[in-house]
Amino acid sequence: MTTIVVAMGENNEIGSENQLLWHLPKDLKHFKELTSGHPIIMGRKTYESIGKALPNRTNIVVSRKKNWFQEGILIVGSIKEAVKFAKKIDEDIFIIGGGNIYEQTMEIADKLEVTLVKANLEADTFFPKIHENFWKKTSEVFHEKDDNNPYDFYFQTFEKIKDNSL
Repeated sequence: MTTIVVAMGENNEIGSENQLLWHLPKDLKHFKELTSGHPIIMGRKTYESIGKALPNRTNIVVSRKKNWFQEGILIVGSIKEAVKFAKKIDEDIFIIGGGNIYEQTMEIADKLEVTLVKANLEADTFFPKIHENFWKKTSEVFHEKDDNNPYDFYFQTFEKIKDNSL
């Protein structure tokens, strides 16, 4: 199963100047629970914004940059290559960004794990539109803002509609 994991605002915004737009500890905990023990695929810029390999996961980074090397990660030249390596490790793989990687993987994903942040913030990177004729929302859990989480947000799960020829 290929799952895309994303936190986005109400206008599909996900980042600005290679940084996340918010700090939501509950969302980070949720992300860790989803992805721990599985391969994660990300673009180089996403990796650089995190700054290190995420523990307890095989970190696969897609990059066209030549002669670039980082300790503790697998660097590949394409999404196809990344998915091939990831599937050898575990059937459950997670795609964690960024915008360009999401655009290239919407077609191959089986599931979307979305954190929808009730905010409308300035951004330069966006998540592709989730089309209702391809994706069905199968669960949604609301979380109210609190002292540590400055925005209301939802954890939403979407599953690909298998037969959309209707």
